[in-house]
Amino acid sequence: METMRTQEVTVNDLPWKIEHSTIRCTMCGSCVAACTFNAIEAKMERRSVTISTGHQPEPMQQHKAIPVILQKNSIAHACVGCGMCEKICPNKAIKPVRNLDSRYNVLARSGGTTIKRGGRNNLIQERTLDKIVVGRISQMTDPSLDAERHVFDILAPFGRVLPANKLPFAQENGELRLTAQTPPVNWIYPLIFSDMSIGALSTRAWEAIALAVGYLNEKHHLPVRMSSGEGGMPVNLMKSDFLKYTMIQIASGHFGWNRIVRAMPHMNVDPAGIIIKIGQGAKPGDGGLLPAAKVAEHVQAIRGVPKADLMSPPNHQGLYSIEESVQKMFMSMNAAFKFRVPVAIKCAASATSVSVYNNLLRDPYLICGGFFIDGIQGGTGAANEVSLDHTGHPIVSKTRECYLAAVKQGLQGQIPLWAGGGVGLTGNAAADAFKMICLGANGVFLGKLLIQLCGCVGNEHGRCNACSTGHCPTGICTQDPRLVKRLDIDKAAQNIVDYTLAFDMEMRKLMAPVGNSTLPVGRSDALVTTDRAIAEKLGIQYAC
Repeated sequence: METMRTQEVTVNDLPWKIEHSTIRCTMCGSCVAACTFNAIEAKMERRSVTISTGHQPEPMQQHKAIPVILQKNSIAHACVGCGMCEKICPNKAIKPVRNLDSRYNVLARSGGTTIKRGGRNNLIQERTLDKIVVGRISQMTDPSLDAERHVFDILAPFGRVLPANKLPFAQENGELRLTAQTPPVNWIYPLIFSDMSIGALSTRAWEAIALAVGYLNEKHHLPVRMSSGEGGMPVNLMKSDFLKYTMIQIASGHFGWNRIVRAMPHMNVDPAGIIIKIGQGAKPGDGGLLPAAKVAEHVQAIRGVPKADLMSPPNHQGLYSIEESVQKMFMSMNAAFKFRVPVAIKCAASATSVSVYNNLLRDPYLICGGFFIDGIQGGTGAANEVSLDHTGHPIVSKTRECYLAAVKQGLQGQIPLWAGGGVGLTGNAAADAFKMICLGANGVFLGKLLIQLCGCVGNEHGRCNACSTGHCPTGICTQDPRLVKRLDIDKAAQNIVDYTLAFDMEMRKLMAPVGNSTLPVGRSDALVTTDRAIAEKLGIQYAC
């Protein structure tokens, strides 16, 4: 008899346990081949069975070896509950089951390293947005609109909006004449597909999102935009007319910008904008990471790097104040495109968000084209679990505070506010977007919802969320050619298009009852809440 080793890891210590039926299983091996985390293996087990085959009881003991599918007792090969084994099994003989007795969160720090998982956080809590409803409905005195037949202007500004008294107009011979160049402003749909780079996503997933954006613009005339994320873009895209639907991001790592700069003389159209990313909601104050496992050859070519872990610094080197950011980054990015392209800044929501926004509002050059705030419920493929779950700030109150700070100065609307981080978390992005707009945002950006539409199975209950490993079982967050083929580009793009069209209809269904044919930016009177603390914090009506 072997000595019991109580410290050894068993299946019951892991977050998911594999249930396998030897009766239904035909040992085809499909489940083992499909498991990207190498969590299961085919083995032989010795069984002793007492049987009786005669007319009278004549017990006999049989010893036989049978093939079985076993789960590995290993933290490194822990099942993530993605369910690919269940999907591929022709006989429904295997499935992952959540283990309530798991000790994984205690044991998974071997070697003194933190848990890196990405995807969605583990914090299951009631959201502020779920406690707010649209309560002001236009009826007799102020009729509501017809959501089906009324013409709605659902557009948001991206770019510095000048007030009337600062517009450089002069009157000559009874006509207005422009005396100076005004900041560029693009009127776009109030939904931006957030930054997820080629590298973080597979080429097929990135292509699916880009395909959906092109289709929405060309076929449905919805001016939806997408952000490239840090890491550069394919040269063919930068030389195509579809570049006008893409916002190019520059982050602290500056990955891929050599190629972008070299492509500038060959660009047929200007990009939709430039986003300078200072931080993101899932890991504020921390730099990004693309693990070496995901730095495939095409990623190396686009970014101009060897196959290694690609770490972005926590801040842009040499920039230690908002003023420096305005002078150096905004000026250089605007000058690069001859002041034709709006340039915005993206920060993580935090206690200092209002201070940053106030500094941008006082920008003497009038060239800051937008302020993107990313809340704590934003997702990522490379955050440590402690950052994902325990750093950051909810997006709702920070958006409201920034808007009210601008209102106090009479500067609201001049630098558009874009909010993200948990928008669409419960599946209804239109309702979340409408409430955020009523609280002061000009539009929203979302990312996690897009990869769910592509087929992602991760959730806030700890399922999968292994984006950083390079073993994404759905082919979305991996560069493994074998796994990438699992993603159907056309189906993923169609799902995104369908959801966006439904988003547009739902926005009209929410705008019509309050009597707005344009976006109700700052119309907090349209909202009510049953939570007194939320009512006091956001300055909206309390209802019970």
